[in-house]
Amino acid sequence: MENRNGLVADAEVLQANGTAERDAALVMIEKVPGDQTITVGADKAYDTKDFVAETRNMHATPHVAQNNKGRQSAIDGRTTRHAGYSISQLKRKRVEEIFGWMKTVGGMRKLRHRGIQLVGWMCTFAAAAYNLIRIRNLATANAGGKA
Repeated sequence: MENRNGLVADAEVLQANGTAERDAALVMIEKVPGDQTITVGADKAYDTKDFVAETRNMHATPHVAQNNKGRQSAIDGRTTRHAGYSISQLKRKRVEEIFGWMKTVGGMRKLRHRGIQLVGWMCTFAAAAYNLIRIRNLATANAGGKA
């Protein structure tokens, strides 16, 4: 998700194996064109030394929620001291809206297909449909309710 408008920027489907979410995030970071530094917002499940180190190797700043419960977070003060980190932590919660919509409206709660290719196609289709509706809602809001 991109933070400015809450649109789905990329979607990736991998075999569930316990690290698939982090692996998919790294695949999507790798696909970002250009060599400028980007930020990656994520929840506590991404607060691992491997993920944080790999994102930094890919010239991405990991704005990952700190997981300090019974352990030391992999996110240190060089990330959390910036105002952008706090903003990312607020904005990243919007991705849950996308997941909720894809499950309830987009047909992703109970899949009708099996296999990475078909599920990937369904996920991409649902993400595109979400973006179309989101763009319509943003355009209506910017027009002051005049549709």
